[in-house]
Amino acid sequence: MNTVVSPIQEKTLPTPQQLKKDLPLSSVLKSQIAQYRHTVDAILAGQDPRLLLIIGPCSIHDPIAVVEYAKKLQKLQLEVKDHIFIVMRAYIEKPRTTVGWKGFLYDPMLDESADLKQGIEKSRALYLKLAETGVPIASEILNPMAIGYFDDLITWGAIGARTSESQIHREISSSLPFAVGFKNGTDGSVQIALDAIQSAAAKHDFFALGQHGGPVLKSSLGNPFPHLILRGANTGNNYDAESVQTIKDVVGERMPALVIDCSHGNSGKNPLKQPAILKQIIAEKSVTHVKGVMVESHLVDGAQKISSNMTYGQSVTDGCLGWEKTEQLVLQVYADLST
Repeated sequence: MNTVVSPIQEKTLPTPQQLKKDLPLSSVLKSQIAQYRHTVDAILAGQDPRLLLIIGPCSIHDPIAVVEYAKKLQKLQLEVKDHIFIVMRAYIEKPRTTVGWKGFLYDPMLDESADLKQGIEKSRALYLKLAETGVPIASEILNPMAIGYFDDLITWGAIGARTSESQIHREISSSLPFAVGFKNGTDGSVQIALDAIQSAAAKHDFFALGQHGGPVLKSSLGNPFPHLILRGANTGNNYDAESVQTIKDVVGERMPALVIDCSHGNSGKNPLKQPAILKQIIAEKSVTHVKGVMVESHLVDGAQKISSNMTYGQSVTDGCLGWEKTEQLVLQVYADLST
């Protein structure tokens, strides 16, 4: 019996160069983003004493709600700017352990239509809108072919727990014009991230997608600020001072700049635990010398499934802290850092 194999379908997409021409970054915003990147670098280097706060939705799915959130965040930034520098999570790609919704970039209509062309265009248009709102953008670098469409708009990047061990992601990170953090593995392995940091800081010659859409040999100089993100593990957390000290004992003077994720393995994926975790991180800051923290937050507490009747401003991936609790938390952290 012959097996019928469905043909693989291909659809032409715009090149990064074409998309950037259609949706250009103004010189004013370009200068603004360059300043944001400089500030993040200074914080990671210890030259700016403020806390780097990377906060926002687990993932983007509703541009209207995301822009509303960004405006609230920008207003909050003005209140806490003396001690906190806020970068907004604006993740358009989501890694999946098995299968599931892969993010706004791949399915912007939330209907499994996989309209990647529309996703690329809508994602860049949204990033431009967020930049105009005045918030720096944080994103996860997941598909190496996608980053060229948005690399001029991002202030801070993350390599996730599932990809920190990937040579391709380490090479891409070595060429990016912004600081990149590497998360420890889902099994808790920190060595994976430490190896990635060493690799990303080095020069590389590697195979990549060029701005014109064709394959290129890219030569990088190394990322100047690759750093460590502790996100906990499937088996427990690693946000406390004791866990950080254990890493320092092994790494010694080579200890990279540290960012701690209040979510994921550290919270057991319970978003309501994030405030208590962040409170402890701030209390131990003088010991751990943590430079930044990550918090998953949206307009509404919790998470929901994708459906025809969804709650406005609520995550469709990991659960998030609602805005009222978020604002209260950030203002409390600001007060603690002010004393």
